[in-house]
Formats: sequence, C-alpha cells, structure tokens
Amino acid sequence: MTRIDGSVFRLSLLLIMLTLSSIPSFADAVTFMGTTSGGSAFNRPIDNGNNPPTALSNLGTAVHYSLTQLSVSVSGSYDFSSVQNYDGFLVLYFNSFNPVSPLLNALIANDDDLDFGTSGFTINLTASTNYFLITTGALNSDFGTFTNTITGPGQILLDGTAAVPEPATVLLLSTGLAGVVVRARSRRRWSE
Repeated sequence: MTRIDGSVFRLSLLLIMLTLSSIPSFADAVTFMGTTSGGSAFNRPIDNGNNPPTALSNLGTAVHYSLTQLSVSVSGSYDFSSVQNYDGFLVLYFNSFNPVSPLLNALIANDDDLDFGTSGFTINLTASTNYFLITTGALNSDFGTFTNTITGPGQILLDGTAAVPEPATVLLLSTGLAGVVVRARSRRRWSE
C-alpha cells in the first residue's frame, strides 16, 4: 500500500509541475458581430497594402461605420478578419480615431482580403496601447451586418473589458491539487 501511495504522490507531483509549466503559453481569439446600418459616416482612407493609408477615397466619401476600441495584453502579431454581407472595409487606428481627420493615426486599411465581402490584415500590436477598429463599407451604398475575428498571442480586450477570463484559474487549480496531495500524505503519516 505504501508503494502505491508513493506512486500516486509522484504522479500527482508530476501533473502539478506540468500544469504550472504551461501557464505562460496562452493565446486569444475574439469574434464579435455588429452592423454599420444607421451608423455615423466618414470619408474612408484608401487601402495602401501593409503601409499606413495616405489618401482618402473618392468613392467612399460618406460610408457608415462601426467603431470597436481594443487593446492587447501581449505585444506581437495579430490577425484581423471580417466577413460582411456587403463590400466591406477595415481600418485600424492607434491612440485615437477622429472621423473628421480619417488619416490621423491610421495604421492599416484593407478592402477585399480574400474576395468581395471579406476584409482583413495581419499587424504587430503593442501591449497596453489603445486601438480603434473601424468596420465600414467600400462605397457609400455599402452597409449592413458583419462578423469580425481577432486572433493573437495575448489577451484581447474589447472596449476596455476582457473578452475571456484570466488564465490564473490554472494556477488556482494547481495549488488546490497540491494541497489535496499534501493533506493525503499527512493523514497517512498520522495514521501509521
């Protein structure tokens, strides 16, 4: 019986160590839906590849948009994708967004990522910086519903709130498991 209890203890200790060693590696993916119908309008920038936009559109001069504020907990590469029921367009801003000055703080813009009705890009973001994602249409007549997805190496906070719970629960679970193992071992010592 002592040999079995020792094996259980070593196995439990190994599981605790493996659980604790995996805490730092977590990524996040956030998906949210919205609409640009009836929203405010602005003159959108022109897609400039992976470079910040430098000019305004002559076709999308009064496009309706939806604004989503976000920040990330870990600096790194993040993927943005959007599927719309219209010819959509994405623009990402840092620090602030002003519809009267649509080129100010613009980092990247994209019209058709995979095809008509999709937009997206990959960009490096800095932790604790405020970003503003604008989902809009390519033309003034393009508006409707959309589904946006953001993925990356860290936690993604939308509008200042966490999209998923903190991974600290793994640490609490490991601590509780260690306490159960220690308690079981001390009970055996007292009963011998």
